Amino acid sequence: MNRLPILGGAIAIVFLAQSSIFIVDEREKALVLQFGQVKDEIEDPGLNFKIPFIQEVVSYDDRILSLDTLPLEVTPLDDRRLVVDAFARYRIIDVGQFRQAVGTGGVKSAESRLERIINASLREVLGSVTSNEILSAGRVALMNRIRDLAASESENLGIEVVDVRIKRADLPAQNLEATFARMRAEREREATDERARGNEAAQVVRAAADRTAVELVSEAQRDSDIIRGEADGQRNAIFAAAFSKDPEFFAFYRSLAAYEASLKGSNTTLVLSPDSEFFDFLKTDGLE
Repeated sequence: MNRLPILGGAIAIVFLAQSSIFIVDEREKALVLQFGQVKDEIEDPGLNFKIPFIQEVVSYDDRILSLDTLPLEVTPLDDRRLVVDAFARYRIIDVGQFRQAVGTGGVKSAESRLERIINASLREVLGSVTSNEILSAGRVALMNRIRDLAASESENLGIEVVDVRIKRADLPAQNLEATFARMRAEREREATDERARGNEAAQVVRAAADRTAVELVSEAQRDSDIIRGEADGQRNAIFAAAFSKDPEFFAFYRSLAAYEASLKGSNTTLVLSPDSEFFDFLKTDGLE
């Protein structure tokens, strides 16, 4: 019977010892609270002590955490509304300030407030540029601006915003068909303009080719006329020279050429007077 108080005391001592000892993991930071007030901030991992029943320990993740925001509709400068889906990476850097800012709501409450900050930053930054800038490769600079703005707004939460990224930026479903129709109309207009410019260029090329062809034919015709005229002149000169040397022989030669030209074929018929000069060189003294 005397051992029961001793055993009870030993159990009480063990219970008190366990209640006063706590371990902080290397992935965590901890706060020691006394009646809801922060008494100590523990950032280093290891074994620590607290007053049993009076103090309590609240742990917070010290790693980089992820927050996926709900799709948000923004209106850029060109009034082409976009639905933006973003996510953030953040870290709790001041657990005391974090506790004071969010109270017992913890990470859930902090993420709700952080999401509102990020959405406001998205609207402010993306509303100051055009949709083409948001959809281009240069939107990395925009995301850095959003991150910096969200970081400055969330400092009072004891949070460091490490990064903000836009996962996608799409047109609202009700605007897609109208946008596609406008894009088709623009492409058709561009195609019509290209065809018109092509036809104009083709007409210029054809006109140049026709002009070149006319010039070439004209030059060839001119050259041929010149050559023909020179040849006719040379021929006439030869005829004149031949006629001046022997007029009788020249007349004979010309008559033979005329006979050859007029009496071709086997069924040639000429109706001429017997005493025509055409037959002068066919007459012989023996036949007269």
